[in-house]
Amino acid sequence: MLIDGIAADNTVFVMLSFEGPDIYAQAGGLGVRVTHLSQTLARQGFLTHLFFIGDPRLKGEEVMRGGRLILHRWCQWISAYYPAGCYQGEEQKLADYTASLPPFLLERVIRPALKEEKLVVILAEEWQTAGAVIRLNNLLSQCGLREKVLIFWNANNTFGFERLDFKQLNRAATVTTVSRYMKHIMWRLGLNPVVIPNGIPRSWLSRVEPHLAGELRRRLGCDLVLAKIARWDPDKRWHMAVEAVARLKARGLRTLLIARGGMEGYGEEVLAHARSLGLRVRDVHAGEESLEGYLGALAASQEGADMLNLCFHCPQDFLKLVYHVADGVLANSGREPFGLVGLETMAAGGLAFTGSTGEDYAISFHNSIVLETADPKEIESYVLYLDSHPREAERIRRTGRYTAARFVWDQVAEYLIQRLEYQAKIQSIISVPVKAIREGNLVKIIQEVSGWNMASPACNENLAFTTD
Repeated sequence: MLIDGIAADNTVFVMLSFEGPDIYAQAGGLGVRVTHLSQTLARQGFLTHLFFIGDPRLKGEEVMRGGRLILHRWCQWISAYYPAGCYQGEEQKLADYTASLPPFLLERVIRPALKEEKLVVILAEEWQTAGAVIRLNNLLSQCGLREKVLIFWNANNTFGFERLDFKQLNRAATVTTVSRYMKHIMWRLGLNPVVIPNGIPRSWLSRVEPHLAGELRRRLGCDLVLAKIARWDPDKRWHMAVEAVARLKARGLRTLLIARGGMEGYGEEVLAHARSLGLRVRDVHAGEESLEGYLGALAASQEGADMLNLCFHCPQDFLKLVYHVADGVLANSGREPFGLVGLETMAAGGLAFTGSTGEDYAISFHNSIVLETADPKEIESYVLYLDSHPREAERIRRTGRYTAARFVWDQVAEYLIQRLEYQAKIQSIISVPVKAIREGNLVKIIQEVSGWNMASPACNENLAFTTD
């Protein structure tokens, strides 16, 4: 098999993950990542299979996007005993996933695709899929098919690294990761992963309706609004966030923190710490699952509160509005492999306060505020500065949107395909040089979201970017 390049008519994508598009399978950023990447590939015309630990009440196999996206909900017979989510009963699911998925892929996906002279690309995510990747590599090698299949394995985090045989994994797949920070960590393990960043849906770049933003701000009725959406985890520096709110409150500023954590037990410690600082914490439940329902729940709960603990699933349109309205979105992790919330905030026209580890896209006082310490005084100081310099704050918000345009999934997928073509050339699958990322696509996206003429002198003075 020899092809000219990766295209929709000659390539089949197979994505492996524990998380996926079902609410049952979304525990963090991984579910968002695989959902949007699979949808992007399908939208670009590629036949795409996504294998994940899905909701046991839904179809085991579901065809979407005009037949181009096929969801495979794996381990459903086990998930039926564990209704709390994809990671409940994780060890049993892991054993079944590793044992049953590779032979299924070989016989039901890979062999049929190769018979049609198509390239098969395996994109596996996180430590739970490593065993399946190694076993699939062995099966393909035994059949003499390994060089006809591209296998990439991606690390979004260091979770589970202690359980992995990296020598075997490195032989079985091209190892990738999401940031230079993660690349440096993995160097210490004898790996040299390829960096392919995360992305955001293009819909994040659609502008927030000014009347909705004004209405939310009016309903909240406070001087400063801060937001933090993250797992309840010490790495996320929740204590730093609530201590900054307490300091701003002590200055006489009515400051409200809109907070959304996860299911982790550490949340109780964070809320108790907030109360110990004199902050009034209120749980918020939404009676109606709609934007108006969410806004009404916030308005009904904000009176006399310093911290609103959101106890409902937050869809994108609601989060985008919160990020846009907030005077600062505290994505202030002490250890962050990529920082998706910071990028989403930029896309929404918000002010992102990021940490300084994996957020490669963040440049302090250019498109965000990059926090260098765990001291809440740093957040306090920057919030006060931006509040007293609204033109500076607006400039940062505007530049953040241009940055976010570089990370829409269409752009990331194109870069991914470039890396795949390079590997395919090494395996003698592709007969022509690797194509470059097309700058024109990026220009088109930025022009659409900004309304700027990219050839104008004003644009050149305010925006510089490269496509390398």
